[in-house]
Amino acid sequence: MSLPAKVKIVEVGPRDGLQNEKLVVPTDIKIELINRLADAGLSVIEATSFVSPKWVPQMGDNAAVMQGIKRNPSTIYTALTPNLQGFDGAVQAGANEVAIFGAASESFSRKNINCSIAESLKRFEPVVSAASALEIPVRGYVSCVVGCPYEGAVDPQKAAEVAKILFDMGCYEVSLGDTIGVGNPATIQRMIEACAKHIPISKLAGHYHDTYGMAIANIYASLEMGMAVFDSSIAGLGGCPYAKGASGNVATEDVVYLLHGLGIETGIDLAKLAGIGDWISSAINRPNGAKAGRALCTGNE
Repeated sequence: MSLPAKVKIVEVGPRDGLQNEKLVVPTDIKIELINRLADAGLSVIEATSFVSPKWVPQMGDNAAVMQGIKRNPSTIYTALTPNLQGFDGAVQAGANEVAIFGAASESFSRKNINCSIAESLKRFEPVVSAASALEIPVRGYVSCVVGCPYEGAVDPQKAAEVAKILFDMGCYEVSLGDTIGVGNPATIQRMIEACAKHIPISKLAGHYHDTYGMAIANIYASLEMGMAVFDSSIAGLGGCPYAKGASGNVATEDVVYLLHGLGIETGIDLAKLAGIGDWISSAINRPNGAKAGRALCTGNE
């Protein structure tokens, strides 16, 4: 199959990337990060999550962040909303889109959100219903699509089953997350193949962590399957608090470098992106996890 001509990048750094930082990142830094990303051409930015600050203290300033950003008319600002209360907060703060999440692993679901997969999905029905009434798009996430820190390998059919439930519930797009980064091109393609039997490939996205250094290879394998939407995180920020050893999301700079090298359109300014990755890494005092970003910033193109 020929590769897609255009790819949509969903930037998850401000939420999925920053939520695991031990020290609370100042609200003005989060706002500036989102503004800079929109300015670099990111068309979808996951800005924050409306969860209890007791569970995720880093996102306690969610409303202030959403209300403080300078809105770019060509950017969609999304928020993670695990329940109706979170959804109401996100809408009041001006989210253009919301996201809900399920897991393909029973153990992970219980450890992460203290309930079974079936119970977690049931909880989202009122959120999807409320969003539908307000014509707010809902995106679905499935975590642990190829591997789980508690159960090991995950059956592709299980990932497909959860993805189908979210899609049938009303999610316009379902993001398939290799949360602990154990996937390789073969396991990722098998998982996509299983999901694509129930959901059009145009409605599926890839969300790959880079724990074993396979994320870029997995994106290429997904492109070969016809996938044209990927989640990534500026400077490779992030990890998974419930998965030991899981490193960050794949770096947006590395993904864009790959896509541009393949002649695939993204609408993103790579030089600006590299500068943002360098800036945020320095602002929160952590190493820049983007290989392409580091190379571009030191002139070693």
